[in-house]
Amino acid sequence: MADFTAALERIIAGLEKRNRVLNPREREIVAYHEMGHALVAAGVPGSDKVHKVSIIPRGIGALGYTIHRPTEDRYLMTKEELGNKMAVLLGGRAAEYLVFGHLSTGAADDLSRTTGIARAMVTRYAMVPLLGNVAFETESGGFLGGRPGGLIERTYSEETAREIDCAVRDIVEEAFRKARGVLERNRALLEEGSRLLLEKETMSESDLERLFGKGIVPPGPVAEKPYEGNAGSA
Repeated sequence: MADFTAALERIIAGLEKRNRVLNPREREIVAYHEMGHALVAAGVPGSDKVHKVSIIPRGIGALGYTIHRPTEDRYLMTKEELGNKMAVLLGGRAAEYLVFGHLSTGAADDLSRTTGIARAMVTRYAMVPLLGNVAFETESGGFLGGRPGGLIERTYSEETAREIDCAVRDIVEEAFRKARGVLERNRALLEEGSRLLLEKETMSESDLERLFGKGIVPPGPVAEKPYEGNAGSA
């Protein structure tokens, strides 16, 4: 079982790079970043369980990693569930900002994935009421109905493009506020978990369950910042 787990982690996160030595400050930032992901995942409803969190560098650029273990197959997700998923992705960035008062380059992949989800919510799933029940972007069909290379067909005006950009930005900002709210309410657990992660380098699901079993304060209502733009004509 240990060999199977190691192989799975190698596929998901890449090879361990123990020769990639971080200075103490970087190591501390990575620990808070990864614990931020894990704590937000435990604090928002419906999130996949965290299987393992580590600050051992892997792959080409990963300085740490958090692996989630889905509890069931999912084929549909609601707007709220997508919002919680984005909050988990932004949990590392929110932890850095809360603890150190600055942002680093460590969240580049998290930001890319979050922005992709938010954009799909706006342009493909019509989850912004003021933009109407309209799909603004579709992938072009290829040979025999295939979808080559992520080609996007754009059929809307510059005004609508601006409305879409504003909606995407607001959705991402709301997810960031939600992540930060969870961490602010559970600052003591964030501090303790990051300290343990610095000591152990890797924490398993059972380690995290013992830590979070002390009680996580659930997130409060996110300060709504509704999208107030005027939908442009397509």
